[in-house]
Amino acid sequence: TCTMVSGRMAARSLLLSLRRRGRNTRYLMIVGTNERAIEFADQIARRPELGYALVGFVDDDWSGTEAFVATGNKRCCAFPGLAEFLRHNIVDEAAMFLPLRSYYEHAAELVSLCEQHGIVIRFDSNVFNLKHSPAQEQDLDESSHVLSVASSTEAWPSVIKRIVDCVGSTLLLTALAPSLCLIALLIKLTSPGPVLFSQTRVGLNKRQLKMYKFRTMTVGAEQMQDRLLAMNEMSGPAFKIKHDPRITPLGRVLRKSSLDELPQLFNVLMGQMSLVGPRAMSLRDYKLFEHDWHRRRFSVKPGITCLWQVNGRNSIAFEQWMALDMQYIDKWSFWLDFKILAKTWAAVLRGTGAAGNLR
Repeated sequence: TCTMVSGRMAARSLLLSLRRRGRNTRYLMIVGTNERAIEFADQIARRPELGYALVGFVDDDWSGTEAFVATGNKRCCAFPGLAEFLRHNIVDEAAMFLPLRSYYEHAAELVSLCEQHGIVIRFDSNVFNLKHSPAQEQDLDESSHVLSVASSTEAWPSVIKRIVDCVGSTLLLTALAPSLCLIALLIKLTSPGPVLFSQTRVGLNKRQLKMYKFRTMTVGAEQMQDRLLAMNEMSGPAFKIKHDPRITPLGRVLRKSSLDELPQLFNVLMGQMSLVGPRAMSLRDYKLFEHDWHRRRFSVKPGITCLWQVNGRNSIAFEQWMALDMQYIDKWSFWLDFKILAKTWAAVLRGTGAAGNLR
């Protein structure tokens, strides 16, 4: 018990320290534009150590809209446009400050939408505005809230996972440094173009990141993709061709052994990715998602390896791939990460499940 309490306190102290320095920022959306919503926004502004950045308010026009506008705050959208707004903006948390009538009209739909995107939902427990029976659990100043969490966001597991990522990526980069240099030299000698391939991918809660891989294709391969769509062998928005004409001879070897993935260890070290997590999707693939529940996979950091990669990879249909990502999020544990890493290492040694990986 003492160890757990100490761990939680250390994790909390570390997170507060990072947030005071503008790191680990969480983007907050407030649903409602009444006085309680505005007061909550003021509390957030007074406490920068909490690490929140206000995305904006969501509400329809009502009798108090003019008073809200007079405060200088702005709405990011109305309820009919919320689904589209969430698809294209970073939102980590939604705080609900709707009056009872709006709860009846909008709450179920809003909660379902946030859950599909993997967004943490913060409910105001003082929705009844009780004067003589205040809530006992205190959170932000005088307000008490209930959180509905769609993924594992507790402080101490997140901090430990981050420590494991830092230590693991540092050790691997150090041990594999000679191999990384040799691969870079071979790429340079065997085909014209840069050693590394970088591509914008969609990360945690739709944050964009530059993901790095060793280049395995000819220069200009991305511009050729549209002409090869008829050859795509993957279902859904993903793109993959087993005998892709754009891949260089050395690139086939690197993909077969998954050595082309090694530069992603730098993404892990920078905190953009994790060793284990759903694969980072390209912007092109993300824009082709048809269902909001698929987007819950972005409620955790993307990883170098995942359940999809150790359970058949390119032989798995897109819907099953998404289901595996949801299974990882719902059943996450350190033991699950360890098993995935062990299976990945075994698959790489056998050379299975890695050939023709996604661009």
